[in-house]
Formats: sequence, C-alpha cells, structure tokens
Amino acid sequence: MRVLGIDPGLRNMGWGVIDADGSRMSHVANGVCHSVGQDLAARLLSLHEQLTDVVARFLPDHAAIEQTFVNKDGAGTLKLGQARGVALLVPAQAGLHIGEYAPNKVKKTVVGVGHAEKHQVEHMVKLQLPGVKIAGPDAADALAIAMCHAHYARAGAGYAEALKKAQA
Repeated sequence: MRVLGIDPGLRNMGWGVIDADGSRMSHVANGVCHSVGQDLAARLLSLHEQLTDVVARFLPDHAAIEQTFVNKDGAGTLKLGQARGVALLVPAQAGLHIGEYAPNKVKKTVVGVGHAEKHQVEHMVKLQLPGVKIAGPDAADALAIAMCHAHYARAGAGYAEALKKAQA
C-alpha cells in the first residue's frame, strides 16, 4: 500500500509518501507545497496544482489528512479550512481512499504521546523511516500522518478479513 500523507496549510502544505507492507514502512518521498499568488484563489490554485503533481508522480493508493483544529483566530481557521478542502479534493479527484486523523491521534500513534512536540514527531519519523531526509516540519508531520494511516488501515484490513472469514 502506498500512502500519501498531507499536512494542510495555506502557506505551506506538507506532503509525504510511504510504502507500507504489513508492519514494514519505507520512505518514498516528501516535500512542501508553497502557495504562490496575491489573492486567496490564486494561492489555493497553486496548492491544487502542486499537490496534483505529487499524486501524478507517486501514484498513491491511499491518502491521509490531518483534521483541522479550531484556534482563536476565526479568519485563520477559515483559510486553513479552505486549504484543507484542496488537500481533500486532490486525492478524491484521483479516486483515492482518504483517511482523516486528529493531530493527537497521529502523535499518539507515531510518538506514543498525544501531546508530543513537533521535534519529537520528527525524531520518531526519522527512527521509523531510516535514512529519510525530511524537507521541513510540515513534511515531517505529513509523513507522520501517512504512518498513522498505514497503521490504522492495516488494522482495519485485518478486521475486515476476520469478519469475512466469520461470515463464510
């Protein structure tokens, strides 16, 4: 299974691609889409084009996206939500299965603690994907989101298989 993890952001949208085979995970690629343009529409379009290129280059089977948290700045939250819409749209256009995960669930899965710091997440990503060169904190988060999805998709597949056998 090839998983594209996406850390939504309007200025910087992190992405990371991993291959998962059972409990084994390996790094494929990671990076950051930087929005360009003066107005919101142009920035969203640039993110859409860059993320579409990532999907076309790496051909993932699944995508995983971090859920948005609401902060004190309502306007900032709305803009982040629009960037998250692009992050959901691109994999949906490619026909991918999309998982959504709360930030605390990602951190708990990868680090073991739901309120881990960014540097702890990056450290654990490097430990679990030896030799990875991470393009920045947003890319590290995206790889962690992909790893979280690989873990839960694997668990879900095992459950579905057991259910199928029980019904036979």
